Amino acid sequence: MARYTGSACRLCRREGMKLFLKGDKCYTTKCSFEKRPYAPGQHGRDRMKMTHYAKQLRSKQAMKRTYGMFEKQFRKYFDKAMRSKGVTGTVLVQIVESRLDNTVYRLGFALSRSHARQLVNHGHITVNGKRVNIASYELKPGNVIELEEKVRSNQDVKSAIETASGRNTFPWLEVNYDLFKGTFVRVPEREEVDLTINVQDIVELYSK
Repeated sequence: MARYTGSACRLCRREGMKLFLKGDKCYTTKCSFEKRPYAPGQHGRDRMKMTHYAKQLRSKQAMKRTYGMFEKQFRKYFDKAMRSKGVTGTVLVQIVESRLDNTVYRLGFALSRSHARQLVNHGHITVNGKRVNIASYELKPGNVIELEEKVRSNQDVKSAIETASGRNTFPWLEVNYDLFKGTFVRVPEREEVDLTINVQDIVELYSK
């Protein structure tokens, strides 16, 4: 399967915003976006007026990169959101937030979404007691996510949990770090998701 192997910070600079692809490191002074808040490349510092289409495209690219997806899968999610009842943009956010890799990251078991995806792909996560190694697995309300015992002592996992235990949990999730378990209680409301991307731009872009 194709995957991006370049610099994660380069993607943030291209989109002109922090995508938090490296987890909590993005909140520190080591973040490359803080040092070079302009697009990469020879003409990165040049100021160019963006067209309406360019803004829509950048919104789509930013959301794809935030959740670690390529075009085919992201378009599949959008088509699903279009067919669903409710506001398309809201449903799209709810779908990507229900992904297993994203939830593992939100629960605080991983340093970043890419780290969470690695844990899932390597078979270190169970859902309702059954091992699931598909990062895009869509969770349902009431699903219980648990770290397998052999990975609980991993230093990166321990660091992630230590950091997450000091902050507020997301309202649609419940977590018990002593048991290394979390519950996907419900799908989140749009206003509960800390996403600064203009999702309406994406709806307008794909609706053309």
